[in-house]
Amino acid sequence: MYPAALAERLEAAGLAVRTVAGLGLAGHDDPTVFAAAVAGGYTVLTENVGDFTRIAAEYLAGGRHHPGLLIALATRFSRRPSGVAPLAAAVVAVQAEDLADRTVFLQQR
Repeated sequence: MYPAALAERLEAAGLAVRTVAGLGLAGHDDPTVFAAAVAGGYTVLTENVGDFTRIAAEYLAGGRHHPGLLIALATRFSRRPSGVAPLAAAVVAVQAEDLADRTVFLQQR
């Protein structure tokens, strides 16, 4: 999980943020987390590229839609406190785009 400071920074930037823990889904499997995000209209931010890209692709292949998937590769963004600002900046940079049904690999800005 990402540090709470990331959610705080994103909220300060005006984004509506929900965490897995905040939704009561800590410990649930990835498909359950993704389904909850879809139901709530939330874009998913994760570094779990393998599982979540597969789940998103399965949604689309099944004729379902999702609000978007943001991938923050661990090689680009640290989970340490020093990584919060660059990751938040990358999320804010793409938030104005239409992310529906897209998977976006975040870049450092």
